[in-house]
Amino acid sequence: MKSVKDRFLSYIAIDTKAEPSSKTTPSSQKQFNLAHKLKEELEALGLKASVDEKCYLMAEIPANTDKKIPAIGFIAHLDTAPDASGECTNPQIVTNYDGKDILLNQEQNITLSPTDFPELLLYKGQELITTDGTTLLGADDKAGVAEIMTAVERLLSQPEIKHGAIKIGFTPDEEIGRGADFFDVEKFGANYAYTIDGGEIGELEYENFNAAGLSIEFLGRNVHPGTAKNQMINSLNLAQEFNALLPAWQRPEHTEEYEGFFHLMSMNGTIESTKEYIIIRDHDKEKFEDKKKVVLSAIHLMQTKYGEKSIKYNLEDNYYNMKEKVEPVKFIVDIAQQAIEEAGIAPKIIPIRGGTDGSRLSYMGLPCPNIFAGGHNFHGKYEFIPTQSMEKAVEVILNIIKGFEKREY
Repeated sequence: MKSVKDRFLSYIAIDTKAEPSSKTTPSSQKQFNLAHKLKEELEALGLKASVDEKCYLMAEIPANTDKKIPAIGFIAHLDTAPDASGECTNPQIVTNYDGKDILLNQEQNITLSPTDFPELLLYKGQELITTDGTTLLGADDKAGVAEIMTAVERLLSQPEIKHGAIKIGFTPDEEIGRGADFFDVEKFGANYAYTIDGGEIGELEYENFNAAGLSIEFLGRNVHPGTAKNQMINSLNLAQEFNALLPAWQRPEHTEEYEGFFHLMSMNGTIESTKEYIIIRDHDKEKFEDKKKVVLSAIHLMQTKYGEKSIKYNLEDNYYNMKEKVEPVKFIVDIAQQAIEEAGIAPKIIPIRGGTDGSRLSYMGLPCPNIFAGGHNFHGKYEFIPTQSMEKAVEVILNIIKGFEKREY
């Protein structure tokens, strides 16, 4: 059988970077390269697997018992973040990590240091997989893909493990917020599912942000600066004035845990037109609605001051906190928590300060908590993952399957 490490290394060498500017699904055709590879591997294990025209891969392990057990799914995403190159062909293997700095790239003097990332010291003595300082690693979420695939192979080799139907799903474009856009929940056929898309070992999450996005354009009037008095309206200044109306203490760099935020993602403009994109996040639904009211009040104040036509905007919700959909079936979280404990790990039940495919899938009728994949520092050149964390994730997946079989329905 292939080790989870070997699977992971083979998957990260395949570039699957999502392209946010693309209007197609998948956003990058190269995501099919990994999807088809996984389909071949699943078929080699004797399973039926399909990849549709949108790059959604689905497969099933049939039940091997007459006991009525809900069908459960395990889901990971194929794409990597657009923040850096998605082709990690030169990962570094650090055996028996000694707790010191790791030189990622000598030419560029890039070092992965516990001074900057103290969590490295949690893995002293373990094997780490890092980048070479020029790409991201791809543990988000090819670690999850590798862990699911390894668990599938191990489950098939151990028929003594009794289980209901097990559904496997790999999705495109999660990193650009489109992972669930064309996910066919009915076709998938699971009653409950888990995304294997979390961070460090032990993480278990069933709460995420409520999310909204604000696209806003400030319209100015350009006049020669020598004669601009009482004539010029500088849209760049309007944008800055608007941003000053939003509470500075509620920015990402000042918040943690359950604290929400307003986050200016981009600002581009000239005197005549400045466009911004701001994201709004909060776990609490009431506070989330209040944050949207703050934004709308600021817009209306600016329009009163400079004219209604001075601002164009679109405020829309993106996704909601999965907690509302998971709590009525909280036993699926309890099973996962026990599965983590049985693997000898202390569970870390924390809110996601972001979103996953699982948040949207939960609102599509598929309650879907999130489990650790084991990586750190996602989306950049300092990304790393301990091999042991991936191995433990495989163990947790198998323990969840066993946990569903033990339960009475």
